[in-house]
Amino acid sequence: MKKVVLGFSGGLDTSYCVKYLSEEKGYEVHSVIVNTGGFTAEELQEIEQRAYSLGVKSHKTVDAVRSYYDKVIRYLIFGNILKNNTYPLSVSAERMSQALAIAEYVKEVGADAVAHGSTGAGNDQVRFDMIFHIMIPGVEIITPIRDMKLSREQEIAYLQSKGVQVNFEKAMYSINKGIWGTSVGGKETLTSNGFLPEEAFPTQLTKQQPEQVTLTFEKGELKGVNDKTFGHPAEAIIYLQSIAGAFAIGRDVHVGDTIIGIKGRVGFEAAAPMVILKAHHALEKHVLTKWQLSWKDQLAQFYGNWLHEGQILDPVMRDIEAFLENSQQHVTGKVFVTLLPYRFQVTGIESAYDLMSSKFGKYGEMNQGWSGEDVRGFSKIFGNQTMIWHQVNEDNKQ
Repeated sequence: MKKVVLGFSGGLDTSYCVKYLSEEKGYEVHSVIVNTGGFTAEELQEIEQRAYSLGVKSHKTVDAVRSYYDKVIRYLIFGNILKNNTYPLSVSAERMSQALAIAEYVKEVGADAVAHGSTGAGNDQVRFDMIFHIMIPGVEIITPIRDMKLSREQEIAYLQSKGVQVNFEKAMYSINKGIWGTSVGGKETLTSNGFLPEEAFPTQLTKQQPEQVTLTFEKGELKGVNDKTFGHPAEAIIYLQSIAGAFAIGRDVHVGDTIIGIKGRVGFEAAAPMVILKAHHALEKHVLTKWQLSWKDQLAQFYGNWLHEGQILDPVMRDIEAFLENSQQHVTGKVFVTLLPYRFQVTGIESAYDLMSSKFGKYGEMNQGWSGEDVRGFSKIFGNQTMIWHQVNEDNKQ
């Protein structure tokens, strides 16, 4: 019997795939879930039980939280990366870690094929396929949802016919959890107008009173939250999420260009990622020079777009990562943030590397390191070439 490794989340699409591949196609199905954060131990156990109840031969859980941070998230933070100034790449970033881990498991099992539950309209199909083509060339890629153009209603009807119980209300929304945010897709995101209802978001508002948090960064990485320090930044992110998530912070709908050329909308919640990115950026604006910030922005935008399109294995990504990491040498200090229902405010920073030092001058008030004559001469020289251009062109008009 042929073996297939199925990337399994326990959701509607991958549940359909188990039944279809085993009962319709006769494969021995080996499911694997790559946990990139967002799942509790209980949830992972439930997903494993669901996999076996659907008929898989074996199931494996891969803990990829730390490796996901080390190889991807830290660079998203270094670059303050938000796709289209909105989306922290919650799903697109984690898909890279998942695809690479699944490819390794295919080798481990010695599978003849690999399967995933992507549809034919989104980005994930390209991300998974491309990684598999590079890492496990020659292994057949099976995508039932994409190939048969199935609707969610058709999938539910098929599973019902097989006696599988489905939570229909929950199945109306496609939810992907991860340490760097949770995406939420549903009928409201299929058109250009409409926001997700409150109940669609997995994390509900439970805190009303403002709360102050202090984030401690060391060379661009979050190492402390309030009075707690952490051995690994992933632990700090999870802890911050437990605080900020209760304020329902970081909810939005992202509109972007898919890899295959169509526009798409997806809802998301990302409390900790949004707070971290804005806090980190605030700290950088104090400790980096204007040209460090400028070049970082340009390279980070490319990095985010290329990662979004699944190109994590392109060697240019390692080059940009080296630049981003080097830029973080002095991004150390504390950032103070106020959390409120549905929003937050960065109120200030404290750093030994703060370039906004009063001993050099106070913006708009007084200076300490130069005289008025210095500025008068500087202003003349600084505009000298532009002055020459205007004079030469005025002379040529006569």
